[in-house]
Amino acid sequence: MRIAIAAIGRMKQGPERELVARYLDRAKAAGKPLALTGFEVLEFAESRATTTDGRKADEATTLRSALPEGIRIALDEHGKTMQSAAFANQLGRWRDDGRPAVSFIIGGADGLDPAFVREADLTLSFSPLTWPHQLVRIMLAEQLYRTTTILSGHPYHRE
Repeated sequence: MRIAIAAIGRMKQGPERELVARYLDRAKAAGKPLALTGFEVLEFAESRATTTDGRKADEATTLRSALPEGIRIALDEHGKTMQSAAFANQLGRWRDDGRPAVSFIIGGADGLDPAFVREADLTLSFSPLTWPHQLVRIMLAEQLYRTTTILSGHPYHRE
């Protein structure tokens, strides 16, 4: 099953980008024997529309056309919270069910279009707090690596 992070906005070179790459490289290596592949970041330009609603709608159109077929998870502070083991087990179930891909979607500065969020298979929250997009990518990349360690029985995750 292919794993992708789709994000509105481009992350600049620097320590945050390096940390995302480090966790995703670890996830790629650990995920291969688990039939989890990809672990890629798809970046899309922010809309230049003049209104917030217009930007969100444009960005949703871009995301819909670019994401692979499969499970779509919108990251949003109003979404469901999950413990790491439950998160890993859910990804494992989707893999075992033969789902071709899972895309994690991070909106732009204005967030995701509400209609797009409603279309998602799951809306996931890391916290009710609002996080900078760079940190969300880091936290997601780490959770994806943690998922591979949980599914493989590696002692990285402790409860």
